[in-house]
Amino acid sequence: MAGYHALVLGGTGLVGQALLQRLLADPAWERVTVLTRRTLTGPDGAPLDHPALHQQCCSLDDMAQHADLFSVDQVFCCLGTTLRKAGSRDAFKRVDFDYCVEAARLGRRQGAEHFLIVSAVNANPRARVFYSRIKGEMEAAIQALDFPMLSIFQPSLLLGDRQEFRLGETLGAWSARALRPLAAFSRADWLPIEADTVAAAMLAAAKSPAPGCRRLRYDAMLSLQSGNAVSAA
Repeated sequence: MAGYHALVLGGTGLVGQALLQRLLADPAWERVTVLTRRTLTGPDGAPLDHPALHQQCCSLDDMAQHADLFSVDQVFCCLGTTLRKAGSRDAFKRVDFDYCVEAARLGRRQGAEHFLIVSAVNANPRARVFYSRIKGEMEAAIQALDFPMLSIFQPSLLLGDRQEFRLGETLGAWSARALRPLAAFSRADWLPIEADTVAAAMLAAAKSPAPGCRRLRYDAMLSLQSGNAVSAA
């Protein structure tokens, strides 16, 4: 039986890097294509090399020119930025809405069965907060495409080794970690979560797909990672 073919967007980000490592280490995936703006490198700085890895370097503005790459079993979308890094609301929306929705549209047209995307715990299309509203609008636009299977991961603060220092996220993660014991017996979706845990949950969801749309927060991602079934939302 042939293995899975997957496409990854955002493979240089915190979750994307962890996901890519897991996909390449799992024999269930025969081919993993990464759409990226620059050649991926390993810990030693050398170009990343693996028999299953195929890289397509291009601007995300040009992804429609590579529509054939979206003819896969799963599309994993780990794209995302911050208002500060993007520099403006328009630039932020271009990454967190336009690129994500365009990737979903291309995947749907090319017959991808399962679209898996990293969103945010506070995503809400009616939110007053710009960040939360854009995330919510993105989710709604992708859900309207009616994928056979759609998995939306909604983490709070992501923990991991970032290339850039983010004071707000560092302080928030430190505070939430300190309070974690108090929330151990509650459904604390706001707790920070390791990027690798999100990546593990994405891989588990791809290997145990469910029809319809699933939204997965803190407890659901931990359950998936540990091998427990999670029902569709």
